[in-house]
Amino acid sequence: RNWIGRSEGSSLRFKVANSKLEIEVFTTRPDTIFGVTFLTLAPENEIVLQITTPEQKAKVDAYITYAKNRSERDRQADVKKITGEFTAAYALHPFTGKKIPVWIGDYVLATYGTGAVMAVPSSDERDYKFAKHFGIPVIHVIEGTEHLEDPCEKLHGTMINSDFLNGMESHAAIKR
Repeated sequence: RNWIGRSEGSSLRFKVANSKLEIEVFTTRPDTIFGVTFLTLAPENEIVLQITTPEQKAKVDAYITYAKNRSERDRQADVKKITGEFTAAYALHPFTGKKIPVWIGDYVLATYGTGAVMAVPSSDERDYKFAKHFGIPVIHVIEGTEHLEDPCEKLHGTMINSDFLNGMESHAAIKR
């Protein structure tokens, strides 16, 4: 409440498939919800160990150990090294019901927001680099980004591939 530089946005809940658990994310860009192709959790997020499948447990545990040995400053500063691990869990998109893979990545910090990110690679540089590195699809939600080498160059415009938000300007879509 008294945080300098406080962000305004929306909290969204993604139900974990085949579970009663939910992953809450905070976003300043709810207009990009239809561009979500994965969720990324901070390695320290308490839900990680609850949703990771037995087949992925050893890899996820090793990644958590790796991330815990890096300071938050190092994790924020090291933008060239892209690391992460798939939990093999899926969340359900709150509007479409589509299954979305849940990853952990050290670019997400447990101390910032909810420690979970709805990853929209076409509108966020870190999400874009993570998606490209791991071969995760990109859904363009801002008209004119489809042909850009880096779609994050254009963050506002007319919404596309966005269901009931199609054709709206992004600022109006945020309010909607």
